[in-house]
Amino acid sequence: MQLIIKNGHILDPGNIDGTGDIIVDDGVISAVKRNAAPGAQAEKKSDVRVIDATGWVVVPGLIDMHVHLRDPGQEYKESIETGLRAAVAGGFTAVCCMPNTCPVNDNRQITEYIIHTAEKCHLARVYPVGTISRGLAGKELSDYGELKAAGAIAVSDDGMPVADSQLMRRALEYAGGVGLKVISHCEDPYLSDGAMNEGAMATRMGLAGIPNAAESIIVMRELALAELTGIPVHIAHVSTRQSVHAIRDAKQRGVPATAETAPHYFTLTEQAVGEYDTRAKMNPPLRSEKDRAAVRRGLSDGVLDVIATDHAPHSILEKEVEFDRAANGIIGLETALSLGLRLVTEKVLSLEGLIEKMAKNPARILGLTREITPGAPANLTLIDPDALYTYDAEKGFSKSSNSPFHGWEMKGRAAMTVVDGCVVYEQN
Repeated sequence: MQLIIKNGHILDPGNIDGTGDIIVDDGVISAVKRNAAPGAQAEKKSDVRVIDATGWVVVPGLIDMHVHLRDPGQEYKESIETGLRAAVAGGFTAVCCMPNTCPVNDNRQITEYIIHTAEKCHLARVYPVGTISRGLAGKELSDYGELKAAGAIAVSDDGMPVADSQLMRRALEYAGGVGLKVISHCEDPYLSDGAMNEGAMATRMGLAGIPNAAESIIVMRELALAELTGIPVHIAHVSTRQSVHAIRDAKQRGVPATAETAPHYFTLTEQAVGEYDTRAKMNPPLRSEKDRAAVRRGLSDGVLDVIATDHAPHSILEKEVEFDRAANGIIGLETALSLGLRLVTEKVLSLEGLIEKMAKNPARILGLTREITPGAPANLTLIDPDALYTYDAEKGFSKSSNSPFHGWEMKGRAAMTVVDGCVVYEQN
């Protein structure tokens, strides 16, 4: 099978930036012709598809480092297939799925189940994340060697912070020894018994608040442990200005650390909670405007390496209840690229910088390949930067619709997603 993508703006940060053609043979990029003349293309095979990408930007396939697919155990919220359909519709060619499923992914059998189920879907690639501790209990480490052999790419106790500093130190040392990345959910459980950001708004609404320190204290601990051990740590879903400052200082000292934030933290503030809107309830919670500004600065100056969605589907059973009882989390796979493109419009990031945050840096951190060059796997996202649409969460590919962005006017989206040379999504 040959795929020819013609006349697109090819943008691979640090590699290529210009109009040209990409020729794909049997899932692998065989040629990249920069500034190709009209009609230029590879010698055609009998089985060929030609895509005119005029007006589109062709970039390395996006990777989401932080997704909840809910399968196994909570398929009424999301299945691997529906989650991956949402992923490719959002332009993602690969996702890392968090381990807080039911049962949790702390063993070979669950890791292999996820991989095999995903392969049958023929959509985005799935890279499972195993647990740091058995059963997410924070008492003893999981068998990282077994998880690595089964196909896990990282370990995390996402949703259940590791309170024991000695256990986290051992996790870094063990993971570093077997080649797994540690992704830390930074939350002090003794400070986070609340429903939204701590402050005047929480007081007016009569809700218990969660202070910034609940996150930043553990961020500082993880950075100290990475400095102690020399083993890299990846900080998940950064939401506070104190966390951004701590990561900036640590990086300046040479601490081996990377960090991510999510679109809701650079787009929304606690004001989105509004009239007890549970669609805007998440953990960490939406913070103040000062925090949002700090997150945006952190993206702009490179302190924050990655934009990840923290896609967290929930049904109405968990969301249409009293605010303090509602589950935390929102869906985000189908809106992340559009919200990221707002950063480009607002000059927080260049388009090249956005692709670094959503494709190149995740690949580098995880040890994956995302290059538009001959011999590389053809994992590509084709972006229509001028597409205008109104986001309707009810009509998305996810089983759930818990999004605070429902009804928003968006500009720019994925026009087509290519995984291993196969077109797995195209916008109608």
